Amino acid sequence: MPSRQFRAIIFDIGGVLIRVDISRALGGLAKGHSLSPQEVWAALEKDPRWPDWQEGRMSPGDWYLHVNQRLGGSLTFEQFTETWNRVLDPKPVQDDSFLKKLAQSYCLALLSNTDPLHVAHMESTYEFFHFFPTRIYSCSVGASKPDPLIYRRALKACEVQADKAVYIDDVPCYAEAARRLGMTAIVFQSTEQLHAELRQIGVQWS
Repeated sequence: MPSRQFRAIIFDIGGVLIRVDISRALGGLAKGHSLSPQEVWAALEKDPRWPDWQEGRMSPGDWYLHVNQRLGGSLTFEQFTETWNRVLDPKPVQDDSFLKKLAQSYCLALLSNTDPLHVAHMESTYEFFHFFPTRIYSCSVGASKPDPLIYRRALKACEVQADKAVYIDDVPCYAEAARRLGMTAIVFQSTEQLHAELRQIGVQWS
């Protein structure tokens, strides 16, 4: 397939660049309960305040107090923060050399539904973030995927039209939302599959 002369490649973070391992942490937020880490996470995602937390309308301190009250936790704020960030696997999914090569030819951007605690942790922990000068977070934008606003914010920051951008996400409905705006979208399943699909659409690195 001939190259469409893509200028930007926009990555989701969780599940694409960083593994999210709920079992690593969230059981510690509900000590004394019989809830599994997966059940804790499901309860938090269904919490009425979850959109406020993800979209920057709730401070880390308020979220900490809310979760402690909701789950009956007894962690200090520092302990809560450490536990909350433990879901992010310290070993990145993608190899630095791959991202470095892409960054030499394309505008690389991050587009993620995430919160201030995870943002601070990720930006101070993962060296590959420096390959991504453009970083669009739901907690900074005030909107979450699949809202078109957050995708348009990423396109504007990259200074590209939708047909010049590739979007990569492990959640099919989020990839489809990008596709509806005119972007070329890839549903991430594995690094090998991602590399193969990028090459098929004309994205090149060496």
